Amino acid sequence: MLIVMRHGATREEVEKVISVIQEMGYQAQPMPGAQRTAVGLVGNDGRVDASRLEGLPGVHEVIHVSQPYKQVSREWKNEPTIVRLPGGGGVAFGGNDVVAIAGPCSVESERQIIDAARQVKDAGAVVLRGGAWKPRSSPYSFQGLGKPALRLLAKAREETGLLICTEAMDETGLGWVAETADIVQIGARNMQNFSLLKLAGRCGKPVLLKRGISATVQELLLSAEYLLAEGNYDVILCERGVRSFDTATRNLFDLTAIPVVHKLSHLPIIADPSHGTGLRDKVIPMARAAVAAGADGIMVEVHPNPEEALSDGAQSLFPDQFAQLMREVRIIAEAIGRRVAEPAAVSA
Repeated sequence: MLIVMRHGATREEVEKVISVIQEMGYQAQPMPGAQRTAVGLVGNDGRVDASRLEGLPGVHEVIHVSQPYKQVSREWKNEPTIVRLPGGGGVAFGGNDVVAIAGPCSVESERQIIDAARQVKDAGAVVLRGGAWKPRSSPYSFQGLGKPALRLLAKAREETGLLICTEAMDETGLGWVAETADIVQIGARNMQNFSLLKLAGRCGKPVLLKRGISATVQELLLSAEYLLAEGNYDVILCERGVRSFDTATRNLFDLTAIPVVHKLSHLPIIADPSHGTGLRDKVIPMARAAVAAGADGIMVEVHPNPEEALSDGAQSLFPDQFAQLMREVRIIAEAIGRRVAEPAAVSA
């Protein structure tokens, strides 16, 4: 529920609304705006007596938020949230820029991740992806290097200036990832790991939340609500494909999720066409389509030599293919009034 104050409402009137909400047993979240202030009522269990609030001085209207998620909704906050990465040369998700995240599925060696970082930066990426821990369907597949991979990612950042996005799989790993990464990724398999989401909401870093393999858009937004409910408002959503009956591609890459999320939520959403299709030759056209659909960024798997990749080689682009993709998405972004974020220079 949102209590919208009239234009020019006094501080005392706003504080009275907050006091009454707290007296009713709920949490109040004031949200000052450019024209007027709104106060969000958190914890609405359907038994709120709105008449107690409607009659208070300074109240313009009470809006009932019908969706089960509150803080991620457009009714709660109409202006788009811009997630700004600290120390990243102005990298931000949700504004006019389209941000490119790129790199290998997993960190395999120092040479591999540093080569990949240099190659994706030369093409125009501003964030480096690379898994330290890999949730694999088979227990016999490469599971990642673990904690040592975080040190290698940090070295790649030092040498290239790229920011780091990597996945936390469990509560222990979350702490280590938060110490190193600029963006903590919660993967598709953990989208509804609610205890992990609560901890991620308190980790102090921006969180990239991927849509689950069989999750609806509403379930994705409810999972994001866990993060915001813990006080973390720097949340980036990611469409990465959902399970389908069709075996022509690895997943069904749901491009409609991008405009749907933008209508329902103020949070930025990026697209992962690598996992969305699972096929190298489909990644570039789907990345182009995602930018055209309004995605706030793309997340693409790029490997110095995909044929030797220890994971997801079939969907990883060669460096020259990624460079081609970046040239094309710049044209598309410009055509729709946006621009592709540019890498920051490395300090000497």
